[in-house]
Order: sequence, then structure tokens, then C-alpha cells
Amino acid sequence: MSRIFVDADACPVKAEALRVAERHGVELLYVANGGLRPVDHPLVRMIYVAQGPDEADKWIAERAGPGDVVVTGDVPLAAKCVAAGAQVLGHNGEAFTPANMGQKLATRDLMADLRAADPFRQGGGRAFGKADRARFLEGLERALRLAPRAE
Repeated sequence: MSRIFVDADACPVKAEALRVAERHGVELLYVANGGLRPVDHPLVRMIYVAQGPDEADKWIAERAGPGDVVVTGDVPLAAKCVAAGAQVLGHNGEAFTPANMGQKLATRDLMADLRAADPFRQGGGRAFGKADRARFLEGLERALRLAPRAE
């Protein structure tokens, strides 16, 4: 049986993930360091991990595998989960795959280096909008359809 793991601390698509989990009857695990309101729903498990960098990521990486779907914006966590055989999806609906993982990690490292070299190059980009949410919903539906084949 598939599960959806959500790296929930800064996830903008928690409500959308719940809608898809309800439609498919799939367990949804929100994993966070805290600060999230509990969700009273039979399909939802709230997982609160210890404070500290990457604690939620470690928890997810230790448990996700074939048949599971992981929702995260964290590229190193995505790489670990892809290697473990999970379907992995960014907040914008884009899949992390074995074929694109190297490029994603390289781009992440390059952007970190650019930000470190130029303290004025922080943040930026466009706001997260309706089109992003729609792409995420589409991507999560696709990932759930592919996940059972991986079991």
C-alpha cells in the first residue's frame, strides 16, 4: 500500500496532498519539526521529529521506499528517496527521477555557491500560484499511479 510522505515544515501544498490522499484512500504523513497544527483526519499521521537541521529529512529518508510518494523541495532528501525507490515530487509537481537527479543536485550546489558569493542574491523568483498548485495536483496523481508498480 502506498503512502505519501510530506516534508511539511515549509510545504505550500499540504492541503492539495490531503485532497489527493482522500481521493485515493492513501495514508498521508506530515513530517515536521513542529509548528504545524494537528490535522484530525483518519488518513493523516502527524509526525513531529526532534528540533535540528534535517531531522524531518532523516526520518523520511529512513522510511520511504518503493510504492511510496515523497513530497519535498529539498534536493538532497529527494536524491535519497529516489535512490530508495520512492516516487518523489517537488512542490511544483515536477518529478525527481534517477535520470534528472544529478542535474538537480548540480543546480542546487551551483545556486548555493552563487548565493554565498553574492550576499545580495538572496531569495527572488516568482510567487507560488494557482498554476503551480494545479501542476502539483497533476504530478501527485501521476506519482500515485506509478507508485504501486514499484512495489
